[in-house]
Formats: sequence, structure tokens, C-alpha cells
Amino acid sequence: MNKPTERQAIALKYDGQNAPNVTAKGNDALAEEILQIARENDVPIYENADLVRLLARLELGDAIPESLYQTIAEIIAFAWYLKGKAPKGFYNRHESSEAPLQLLQLPPDKNT
Repeated sequence: MNKPTERQAIALKYDGQNAPNVTAKGNDALAEEILQIARENDVPIYENADLVRLLARLELGDAIPESLYQTIAEIIAFAWYLKGKAPKGFYNRHESSEAPLQLLQLPPDKNT
């Protein structure tokens, strides 16, 4: 008989300077509590069972391993984007060096 899959949750904290670290982790009821706290505080939730299994190997307070920097950075960047946030100095950097990315509207095709 197969054992039912337990629910797992991992919470990460990123201070903008150092690698994100594990601030909470748990299975089943504790996982649900972590998720509920995240929902109550408008913390974005990203579901990825493989990533959770990798992060579950870490201890509380551990920084994420370098091999996960790119993956976690993309998740954080997307979460910030959804909340309308950007890293400190992000917009100023664009203003001083080049124009920010803008959407371009192309003129209608004259052949249509």
C-alpha cells in the first residue's frame, strides 16, 4: 500500500543583500500553518514539489545553496514584479544609463 504524500512547506527570507535563507519548514499540519501565515501576510506562494524536496534538506537559518541561486532569484524577481516592487536603485540605474524598456506599438501593416 502506498503511503499518502505528505504536504511540505518551506519559507525563505531574502534581505536584498545576502543569499535567501530558510526561516520555516514543516510537514502536514505545520506546512498548512506556514502557508496560512503566508496568505495572511500577502506573501507570494510558489508551488514546486521538486524544489521543496531540495530545500527541505536544509536546516533552519541555512542559506540556499549556490546551485539554486538562479532558480530562487527568478522566483523572487517574479514575486516582486507581481507586487510592483524592484530592488533598490533598479529604476535609477535605467535612468542614468539608458532608457527603461518600453512597449512599442508598430504601425499597421500597409498590406493588410
